[in-house]
Amino acid sequence: MRLIGVDGHAGSGKSTFAGRLAAELDGAPVLHLDDIACHDELFGWTGRLLRQVVEPLGRGETAHYTPYDWRARRFGPPRPLPPAPVVLVEGVGAGRRALRPRLALLLWMELPCEEAWARGRSRDGEEQREFWDGWVPAERRHFAADPSRPFADLLVRQSSEGYEVSDGPGGTAVSGPAAHSG
Repeated sequence: MRLIGVDGHAGSGKSTFAGRLAAELDGAPVLHLDDIACHDELFGWTGRLLRQVVEPLGRGETAHYTPYDWRARRFGPPRPLPPAPVVLVEGVGAGRRALRPRLALLLWMELPCEEAWARGRSRDGEEQREFWDGWVPAERRHFAADPSRPFADLLVRQSSEGYEVSDGPGGTAVSGPAAHSG
């Protein structure tokens, strides 16, 4: 099993890109870190992710994680995640220090934080304004203490034609033709 991390600022397009990449990878499963994080642990979810998902998948077993309901503010019933050749893990912090050794590849959505946060606020609307007021400083603290972008194998930029992919500062080059997806 190979884990591919898709990281970037909130609102940078990680979920959309991961969905498109999963389709290109014959329906690879996508784990959204929004299902692992919670109000009380915006970034303190590493242990839960390792126990509930990464370790069972690493043993070839079906993982069972408890997705968080952001409106009800509680974890729901366990959801299965069967092993697959490739599993995408998308969300802010997917490239954190504790996960990087377990990732086959780390992708970073290349969009400046202010632009990404504006997109996220627009997407989530007034109902989530208070949440965003707390999220932005929490995300800044997270990336200051545990940056992902410097370790990204590939940088992904959304363009009018799809996505442009380039080598990231992590230095792992991908062989083959230039990666463009419509």
